[in-house]
Amino acid sequence: MASSDLVRTVDDDGILLDATEDTVVDVLVDDRRVWSFWSLRDTVDDEGLRRAPWPKALRKFLDGRARFTVRETVSGRVLFDDELAFGTSTAPIAIVGRHGEPLSLDKDGRLSATFDVRDASQTGPLLDAIEEVLGVLRELGVGAFPAYGTLLGAVREGNLLGHDSDADLGYVSTETTPVDVVRESFRLQREIGARGYRTHRYSGAAFKVEVAEGDGVVRGLDVFGGFFDDGRLYLMGEVGQEFREDWIFPLGTCTLADRTLPAPAVPEKLLEAMYGAGWRVPDPAFKFEKDPHTQAQLNGWFRGTQVDLRRWDRFYSGRRRKLPRGRASELAVLAHEELPADVHVLDVGAGRGRDAWYLARQGRTVTAYDYLPHAATAVRKQAEKKGLALDVRRLNLLEIRSVLGEGARVAHEPGQCAILAGHVLDATYAPGRQGFIRFARMALRGGGRLYASFWTGKAHDLNHVWPISVADVVSLIEQNGGSILHASESVVPRKSGAEVGVGRVVAQWA
Repeated sequence: MASSDLVRTVDDDGILLDATEDTVVDVLVDDRRVWSFWSLRDTVDDEGLRRAPWPKALRKFLDGRARFTVRETVSGRVLFDDELAFGTSTAPIAIVGRHGEPLSLDKDGRLSATFDVRDASQTGPLLDAIEEVLGVLRELGVGAFPAYGTLLGAVREGNLLGHDSDADLGYVSTETTPVDVVRESFRLQREIGARGYRTHRYSGAAFKVEVAEGDGVVRGLDVFGGFFDDGRLYLMGEVGQEFREDWIFPLGTCTLADRTLPAPAVPEKLLEAMYGAGWRVPDPAFKFEKDPHTQAQLNGWFRGTQVDLRRWDRFYSGRRRKLPRGRASELAVLAHEELPADVHVLDVGAGRGRDAWYLARQGRTVTAYDYLPHAATAVRKQAEKKGLALDVRRLNLLEIRSVLGEGARVAHEPGQCAILAGHVLDATYAPGRQGFIRFARMALRGGGRLYASFWTGKAHDLNHVWPISVADVVSLIEQNGGSILHASESVVPRKSGAEVGVGRVVAQWA
């Protein structure tokens, strides 16, 4: 066993260190990095020492035997190295995904197939997509380039960063006002989507392109927009500082995995703006320190429509590839029993699609709407396989463009619709509720029904929801032209032993 004075033990509770200076360390399992952390910043006090608890994402794998190594990231000095046993199993510990792909914690603390465990045949499609998307943007008059971790990898290492798990592109628009930057970003997204890529929007000036790698692993290729304003560069991802235009234009070149790609004229200056003066030193546990003023400016110009997106993404991470278990909700069963067979059901806030899956299997036409449509990936694929009439679409209740666009599309479809909204009104706040009611009013005009359920009382274990009273829901519907057919409230027990009030409202738009 190799050990040092810095690392005292590695056990079920995590890694115990005697640290007085902050340094970044890697944790390896059978010679593969699975986690990195800072010895002070990311640890807690433990009787005068420092403890790094095992991240929740890793704990479920710690049942068996493996060789654990702790080393300093920069120097490579080994601080601990020993064969350890966890749990009751005697099998080798395997931190892998559902297809056997090796997983590590990325910079956001999520288990991903990071680039350090991928070979050229697997990452090739992503690199191809980077080149193709850069080419499309160039054709559209936008000089884009690798950004953030992708630019850092190209400049510092000539390759993708081993501890990274996605790719980033950036561009600095010639537009000078936020609204024109937004309009341009939407135009770029449409054009890239027309080339066959699936895309998802982050904000008014940033969107994601989905890329399937050689073995089917889906990567995100983020496209961040920016612009100059009175001598300052603003680039989505929290860059906002004084910057010279000749540090960006004319574009130069960089090398990424033996491919020559465009780059800012002085990439070092942009990397310093993104990562600080220490960008040359590897830091797989890096965390962005956001400037509150810059964040407020970018929020006001481009965001405000992606509230809690990352939290919901983490909530569904690891679950979206499995069919949801359990019975359909009472609300979905009620809607199915009451509605004529030819009514198109819009399941708003579908999540993983449990109710949508149930209704589609009853022979209904269903559209599952959600803030994160990929949460229902398993349901969508199974519906396609079985030939069921189930579509999955994105609906952002905080984004007027999304609400009006989908509302108009549904309103012009033949036949009648109904909306199922299980825990939607209590999973957003006032602007989201207004967006929901506007969508309902458009989609249900002519007699369509709304079936809604929501928490009404306080409880300690409610998950991502905030109670709303039945009276407030009734008032919201009636103020927007709806008629109440049914309104009730009941008390139900939770698994924790607590009780919570549940409201149910059925309404109709004439």
